[in-house]
Amino acid sequence: MSINTQNSKIIFGLKVKQLRAEKDLSSAALAAAADLSVSYLNEIEKGKKKPRSEKIQKLAAVLGCSYEELTSPELSGNLAAVGELLHSNFLNELPLDLFGIELNKVVEIIASSPIQVSAFISTLVELSRTFAFKEENFYFHALRAYQELHYNYFENLEEKIDTFVERFNIPTKRPVPTSLLRQLLMDQYGYSIIEVDFSNKPALKAMRSVFKPEQKKLFINKELNEQQKALQLGKEIAYNYLKLKERINTSSFLRVDNFKTVLHNYFAGYFAVGLLVNQTSMIKDLRAFFQQETWDGNFLTQLLDKYEVSPEVLFQRFNVLPSIFNIKKLFFLRMVNKEATNDYHIDKEMHLNRKHQPHANQLKEHYCRRWLSIKQLAALSNQAQVKKQPVVGIQRSKYLGTNDEYLCFTIARPSYFPHTQQVSVTIGLLVDEELKQIIQFLEDSSIPRIMVGVTCERCAKVDCQERVVEPIALLKKSEKKAIQEAIENLK
Repeated sequence: MSINTQNSKIIFGLKVKQLRAEKDLSSAALAAAADLSVSYLNEIEKGKKKPRSEKIQKLAAVLGCSYEELTSPELSGNLAAVGELLHSNFLNELPLDLFGIELNKVVEIIASSPIQVSAFISTLVELSRTFAFKEENFYFHALRAYQELHYNYFENLEEKIDTFVERFNIPTKRPVPTSLLRQLLMDQYGYSIIEVDFSNKPALKAMRSVFKPEQKKLFINKELNEQQKALQLGKEIAYNYLKLKERINTSSFLRVDNFKTVLHNYFAGYFAVGLLVNQTSMIKDLRAFFQQETWDGNFLTQLLDKYEVSPEVLFQRFNVLPSIFNIKKLFFLRMVNKEATNDYHIDKEMHLNRKHQPHANQLKEHYCRRWLSIKQLAALSNQAQVKKQPVVGIQRSKYLGTNDEYLCFTIARPSYFPHTQQVSVTIGLLVDEELKQIIQFLEDSSIPRIMVGVTCERCAKVDCQERVVEPIALLKKSEKKAIQEAIENLK
């Protein structure tokens, strides 16, 4: 059954229920007057059934309205918000099936308590307007939840990557040549690949690539390095090999029309990373890494060189940790910093198993300067400007006021494109008994152990030398507590 047919039933049922309440009629009274069974009327009001025209005529007559009014797709009054939701493309694009949610269950919730649902929806809409939360934000958050639900590991995609690698003799223990990916696109899928100087086109200067489907032309920005070009080419191969029809034709989203486009973009990126960093080879490398008795940051640098990929791509391939190593309590975050400034923000994050510290804060507060993510960016800033190299670091971060401690690996690098910012990527693994059995160098005394907070505004650490601003939010909370205590002590 289509969503539009279902919506029609829901709206019809809501109208019948609303008009029956206005007429102060019981279900039994309305059913008898309209020549229906009570059970069938209940099915109508729950949005599960819609009667034939002659029955609708009888219902309209009893409820004191016209046939057209009862069958109109519009809802009014305190049900208007529900009507807007049902008619919106947003509801049509909800990826309920990906989360194992049946549409009829959602229908039952809406139909059983329409006024309460309407009030709840109105609240969400108002909050989204206040915080500039758009429909596309929902899709991206839904994607992240979908990734987390599957521990960011998809066996069906891994199998397709392996099949492709074997069929086209993709290297598994050394870098994948950009020339090979380029040739595959041209020979197998009829692409024309053109490198363009987008700096002469101001509107496109920040774009990495543009695909013109009608001509099968892929325009790649000349400013990209070989790592970035390989990723763009890998994604194009994925769109074709996986037959992902709904897609974006630019390297970044200009607009978001539906969830499937967002999902397909993710699948294409997943496939591309799998081509560039072979799963079997990466598992072997990680086993060797974890079996070292002392920490050696050069190991991660050597992996970057081995696969000739960016730190982001390398850490994305750490997605084998939950499925292969049973390390499921972890987070990933990417932090961006405008060079020569103290402006830091998180633009990507993922939390597996639960919401971990640290996490993004949308209140424009100042992230703790004791985070390894920020310290490595500061170390990168101190390098000579001529040719900055990636900075690798490790830290055991204990979060103030909690029992949580994470082993954090961070790689900071200058931005390849655009060239105005620095980037650090961090993988944090929750330190527990299981992790101690897996990572042999976990107790290495050379690994710094640092007490950290989330943001300066909410941090209770008194003697913090790295503090940027006073704990404003914490002080306000203390003031409210003091007021409450004073009120309770009044006699």
